[in-house]
Amino acid sequence: MTTSYPVIRPARPDEYDEVARIWMESWVSTGLDTASEALLTKLRDRVYREVENGWSLFVADDGGRLAAMLAINIPMMYLDMLFVAPEHQGCSIGRQLLAFTRIVLPDEIWLRCVRENEKAWRWYEREGFVYEREALEPAMGRMMKYYRWKKAI
Repeated sequence: MTTSYPVIRPARPDEYDEVARIWMESWVSTGLDTASEALLTKLRDRVYREVENGWSLFVADDGGRLAAMLAINIPMMYLDMLFVAPEHQGCSIGRQLLAFTRIVLPDEIWLRCVRENEKAWRWYEREGFVYEREALEPAMGRMMKYYRWKKAI
């Protein structure tokens, strides 16, 4: 890893497989799942599908190595995914991606976190997101915590 901050830029289609790998490794680092070829395939397929369905997909490029992924649904004001590769966690890349998201969505941002991923939702709360509700996500079979950030007037 370089000593400067990574560059946030749009992901290229030839990087989608690497984006899926980062997503899987970061998700697995929460302890909520186990790495597997099946999980990687599922996430890879989802990256392609979600980009077709409106994701604006960004990466944090650390000198040619991808350090993180960020997926935003701009029309819905929704931060859908923010995952930092385990070897880059704790280096403020998440904060950099969140600051970037606030530039793209300057007035309001919605997101959700898996309830069991306490590290993530506590981080979003520290970053000014307000808990709105909790609901079961049928596709995942997990309880999700929904959050909103609104620009101070």
